[in-house]
Amino acid sequence: MRITVETALAHGLTAQEYERIESTLGRAPTIEELGVFSVMWSEHCSYKSSRTYLRGLPTSGPRVLQGPGENAGAIDVGDGLAVVFKIESHNHPSFVEPFQGAATGVGGILRDIFTMGARPIANLNSLRFGSIRHPRTAFLLRGVVSGIGHYGNCVGVATVGGEVAFDPGYDHNILVNAFTLGVVPADRIFRARATGIGNPVMYVGSRTGRDGIHGASLLASAEFDAESETKRPTVQVGDPFTEKLLLEACLELMAPEMSHHLVAIQDMGAAGLTSSSTEMAARGGTGIELDLSRVPLREPGVTPYEILLSESQERMLLVVRQGSEDAVKAVFDKWDLEAVVIGRVTADQRLRCTFEDRVVVDLPIAPLTDEAPVYERPVAEPQGADEGAKLRLGDLPEPVDYNQALLQLLESPNLCSREWVYRQYDCYVGGGTVVRPGSDAAVVRLPGTDKAVAMTVDCNSRLCLVDPYVGTVSAVAEAARNLAASGAEPVGVTNCLNFGSPEKPEVMWQFQQAVAGLRDACLAFGVPVVSGNVSFYNETEGRSIPPTPVIGMVGILEDASRHVTQWFKGEGDAVVLLGRNREELGCSEYLAVVHHQVRGGVPWIDLEIERRLIRAVVAAAHEGLLRSAHDVAEGGLAVALAECCISSETTSPLGAHIELDGGFRPDALLFGESQARMILSVRRRHLTRMREIARREDVPMSVIGEVRGQRLEIGDLIGIDVAALREAWRTGLPRALAGPTGS
Repeated sequence: MRITVETALAHGLTAQEYERIESTLGRAPTIEELGVFSVMWSEHCSYKSSRTYLRGLPTSGPRVLQGPGENAGAIDVGDGLAVVFKIESHNHPSFVEPFQGAATGVGGILRDIFTMGARPIANLNSLRFGSIRHPRTAFLLRGVVSGIGHYGNCVGVATVGGEVAFDPGYDHNILVNAFTLGVVPADRIFRARATGIGNPVMYVGSRTGRDGIHGASLLASAEFDAESETKRPTVQVGDPFTEKLLLEACLELMAPEMSHHLVAIQDMGAAGLTSSSTEMAARGGTGIELDLSRVPLREPGVTPYEILLSESQERMLLVVRQGSEDAVKAVFDKWDLEAVVIGRVTADQRLRCTFEDRVVVDLPIAPLTDEAPVYERPVAEPQGADEGAKLRLGDLPEPVDYNQALLQLLESPNLCSREWVYRQYDCYVGGGTVVRPGSDAAVVRLPGTDKAVAMTVDCNSRLCLVDPYVGTVSAVAEAARNLAASGAEPVGVTNCLNFGSPEKPEVMWQFQQAVAGLRDACLAFGVPVVSGNVSFYNETEGRSIPPTPVIGMVGILEDASRHVTQWFKGEGDAVVLLGRNREELGCSEYLAVVHHQVRGGVPWIDLEIERRLIRAVVAAAHEGLLRSAHDVAEGGLAVALAECCISSETTSPLGAHIELDGGFRPDALLFGESQARMILSVRRRHLTRMREIARREDVPMSVIGEVRGQRLEIGDLIGIDVAALREAWRTGLPRALAGPTGS
């Protein structure tokens, strides 16, 4: 086949990139080599538009055992253990085929974790859909949730938390971000570095088919258009039962008595055999020689091009010690999995692939990996913000009925209960779940210790659209508050940065600002970024999604018994507000839901105040002072107080009597989304000590009421039975999905 510029363009490369390939090789590439370049130089694999900015993130610290650059990051949690975690996107596949796209997103992130030698113990997800009224939203939501539940439940890893948001900006490009955390002995972390000249390269797991070809280069690294649904063949098909076998086989091989056989291991994820082989060779400073004729196939006639680019699921590439082939094969035979020697490690730093004794690929490793193109794209701040987008409180009418306004918020798509979603997930498999979905953060025990790990995923894309820097800072701060509300000290961050086309200067400005916000917030909280993912080209026919930098954050509880949840626990407990209310309503759910307006500036934020708040709440939790703790976020103070009343699983949830003295507009006081605030409940006898901690950390503290009865009363503005609040909150999503667009 004659390779031309047009062939390269069809592979997602530019004319300049093709010219660079010919210059590097001194010849035209073969079709197989062009395929290799196209996937390795895709945004998904090369980070060519983002790498310049990501280098500025804080990635080191006393707890960091592995930062970015491997399959996942690792944090030392003491007692000889480490937690390994990462979040990844599977956005485009999930829009094209929601069930399989979401399912294989879970499968891929699970493999990233157990590739490091860690046993996965918890999954989370961050999901973004279009307007709840959009005709495809209900279909996409049902498919994605079913796919996540199917894969996670079958593999036997608990799905313990996450977030779901709806916004018209995602009508034509949903986001599905999957997070997994695993546990490993701190001195037994495995890495993907091909070393040892002559060592065998082994293919293990499922056979290779034609599914997923060009999933990384032409699906995940290109915007959607009217023909996107025809790309279903590029979506992988997963088998969670095979994944479970692969997980157990890999962990058995990594056990102390067997691990001497293993040199390196990597998941065949995006770009399949191509990326796993070249990346392992690049990290090890070696080359790899592969005989593609030996790769196990699902069907006859699969070409070498297809073998190299297939993203068939449940496959791993191993480098093992010479002489260990039979021992390794015996492990995988036991689990009824393929294990075949398909190549060896070489000294020449080249990727060389043959097929039926014919050389089809002969490329230097460096241009595919470390020397791949890096672009400094044009950056331009969007101009001409509409004056009408500014919010003047004096022009905004107050609600006639504050009770009705609160009920309207609680049943709205972004604030109602997610029980319909998480009831489809197994939250308890594995027996380690301490706090299931429904509180500020999930909490899972660390096996063999008294400790627990807390985890959360957070982002308010409405704030990020108005101000991507402050919006990202706010996402990091909210994640830290959610962990603190569970009693955990934040220790590490992973991120999934979802944006439109990097070829648009306005999108690159959003990205630049978001990464700067991520950097500054992580430095302020002292939490390193140990892993992450960039997902560009999230747009359809020129319409970009709102910038959505999803923050996954992990925290540690030294004593799992001191975990905290958000709901009120006992009559007579004092209700405490930490932090200060401000008169601001910009970008709030209240504006969107009650007034049908999306405008105004983002809430003011001060990272030093946030840091002091986190320290105060974590200290109080460690001393056992807190009966409950809940972050004030979307919906403001009134919604947070209602959630403290209604989120308990008990049949008789408790109400509260609250008196607020804000000195400003009631709707701003009740529904404004000011940052750095937390609602606590404490026993009366602990108030003095709580005040001492707040004073020490210089955090404003006020006693605003007490837990009482089964009504929520807030001054003379709100008085509603908790049962009515709970009914509106719990039935909001099912009713929306059962409407005309969801039937």
